[in-house]
Amino acid sequence: MSADEIHELGLTQLDEIHSRMDPILRDIGYTQGSVGDRMTALGTDERFKFAEGDPGRAQIMSFIKDRIDWIRARMPRAFTRIVEAKLEVRRLPLAEEPGAPAAYGGSGSKDGTIPGKMWINLGSTDLHRKYDVPTLVHHETIPGHVWEGEYSNQLPLIRSILAFNAFSEGWALYAEQLADELGAYAEHPAWRLGYLQDQAFRACRLVADTGLHAKRWSREQAIRFFMERNGNKRAQIESEVDRYCSWPGQACGYKVGHTEIVRQRVRAKAALGDAYDLRSFNQAVVEGGNAPLDVMANNVGRYIVAPRG
Repeated sequence: MSADEIHELGLTQLDEIHSRMDPILRDIGYTQGSVGDRMTALGTDERFKFAEGDPGRAQIMSFIKDRIDWIRARMPRAFTRIVEAKLEVRRLPLAEEPGAPAAYGGSGSKDGTIPGKMWINLGSTDLHRKYDVPTLVHHETIPGHVWEGEYSNQLPLIRSILAFNAFSEGWALYAEQLADELGAYAEHPAWRLGYLQDQAFRACRLVADTGLHAKRWSREQAIRFFMERNGNKRAQIESEVDRYCSWPGQACGYKVGHTEIVRQRVRAKAALGDAYDLRSFNQAVVEGGNAPLDVMANNVGRYIVAPRG
């Protein structure tokens, strides 16, 4: 794909996701202004803030544990073979927090002795809201990076140490979608907004990355795009944009990878009809390992034609 194609894909998907956010915002009382304006306003709503300081940090850690426990119990509905997914949640080292993202995570060691980890940035509890932490958990842990990595760790060595950004980050966005489909946000409309804002954030990345590196955008122009179009906080976005400046193209992998996984799911549904099974599709993708997107598509092709008893 060219930079212009990726840029336009981001703008198109951003509009589509915002169209899904609009009715939810209206239902919870936010009716005036653009989706970005209303999400900015939602971010100031005291109902969704954590307490300041150490009490808030404890709230966030407890909140994360509850979400991990919830999603673990639902994995048999999404996969045919369940992994243990050893997992620890830790605060980022203090020296890393000022320039770090809100969180990041990954699988443990290949031999299983070191658990996977979710690192959470608790430099300020204002980085987080109760409506965006659930999606953060599903992206970084289960069924996201930690979960996917557990399957990769069971592959031969060369397969388990390869890493392809569009697959790994695309899978983590697909994991957010799976969590939604399993009911993670069903009883909390604001949590679904957080999930959709997160997806929209990744569409914004397509626009900002190509804007910076192909259209001569300034750093400030990219920051303002996120804030104005998607309602993201400046404290969150400044370090994000600095990352895009220093790591061209990485931010494009998320939504491009997610879009391709979803496209392959649509392909499998159309080809298999009544024989299609979500659990088997997910298993075929995750057990194919971390691979380039064309290899992932070939794995899905083999799943489609595989004999069924």
